[in-house]
Amino acid sequence: MASSFPKTSPIIPIFVFFLLVSSSICPVLSSESSKLHATNQAFRPKEELQKLKIIREHLKKINKPAAKTIQSPDGDIIDCVLSHQQPAFDHPKLKGQKPLDPPVRPRGHNLNNMVAVDFQLWSFSGESCPEGTIPIRRTTEKDMLRASSLTRFGRKPGRHVRKDSISSDHEHAVGYVNGQQYYGAKASMNVWSPTVANQYEFSLSQMWIISGTFGDDLNTIEAGWQVSPELYGDNYPRFFTYWTSDAYQATGCYNLLCSGFVQTNNGIAIGAAISPTSSYNGGQFDISLLVWKDPKHGNWWLEFGSGNLVGYWPSFLFTHLRDHASMVQFGGEIVNSREGGFHTSTQMGSGHFAEEGFGKASYFRNLQVVDWDNNLIPPSNLQVLADNPNCYDIQGGINRVWGNYFYYGGPGKNVKCP
Repeated sequence: MASSFPKTSPIIPIFVFFLLVSSSICPVLSSESSKLHATNQAFRPKEELQKLKIIREHLKKINKPAAKTIQSPDGDIIDCVLSHQQPAFDHPKLKGQKPLDPPVRPRGHNLNNMVAVDFQLWSFSGESCPEGTIPIRRTTEKDMLRASSLTRFGRKPGRHVRKDSISSDHEHAVGYVNGQQYYGAKASMNVWSPTVANQYEFSLSQMWIISGTFGDDLNTIEAGWQVSPELYGDNYPRFFTYWTSDAYQATGCYNLLCSGFVQTNNGIAIGAAISPTSSYNGGQFDISLLVWKDPKHGNWWLEFGSGNLVGYWPSFLFTHLRDHASMVQFGGEIVNSREGGFHTSTQMGSGHFAEEGFGKASYFRNLQVVDWDNNLIPPSNLQVLADNPNCYDIQGGINRVWGNYFYYGGPGKNVKCP
């Protein structure tokens, strides 16, 4: 395997920092604030009742009537919701509409080996959602009570962004391309169950489709897998999506927790746990994701594996992404809350450094982008960057089987990362 490491463009750390400060699910709560919350519960019953009222009203809005309900082995409840009743169609521009028909896929996309979707724990029950419905992970009161902000539940926090990465609590190891017009991206990534040190940290691996500046007009489309105890209440790796059109301020959300993404698939539940996962020195399980812009209608579609359309982000949700992306990024991200004054032991990917290679380190392989003429092509001048290589690192390369690829990740806290 030949490896190459181009020099980092100076503009990239700026965006990476934006992700660092914008991509957490919530801020870390101190023990003092936890005590205060307990005091509020004990001595402010009116506030607690009002909080529960707000939660229940929100749950009525996002949990739609189910044609069928499935109990997942991991404790999730999956509701089979009529396609035209999913949260997306609460959006004023989608009311009364139905999901669109499948678009033309990019040229160079192989559909010869289509396989059944069976990568999530809920599907192991033997139950499935009928045609005309989509599976939606039911949001519970417990899910919302874990959130630090009810008003921003299911969203990433909007924060002021500085043009540096000093004192940020997020760390990345990523491969990226920029400098051209991009109309989509594709990659395969192996799935792990990284240890997350506390409820207010996370570990994820994803693709970012990016356009706009580093100000309030940033547009992103995101998809991958994540371990997020706050959002889901456990440590399972879960398939997720995200979008924003204003730098994570007032628009966008995870999964189907707001109106936006239109799901068309009745076999995949966004936000549900992935199984199996990769094991150290053992079997490797990876997932392939493709995001591309439909040349006819301009919507951004998401495909899982080979031929399994998940759904689409309508073009009207965005400003810059109505046209094209200006950057594509792949890789891992964690939150480092520095509990006790030390670097977190939250793992990225497998929890092992890139140099350990196949079967031990996490990877992205067969990286591709979609050009202006709807062709899948290798990325030109893929670059790699690790914010804190003593804690999490990355090594890239090219070969005939994996095309453009990289290994990435790490254990977090160690002798060189105190």
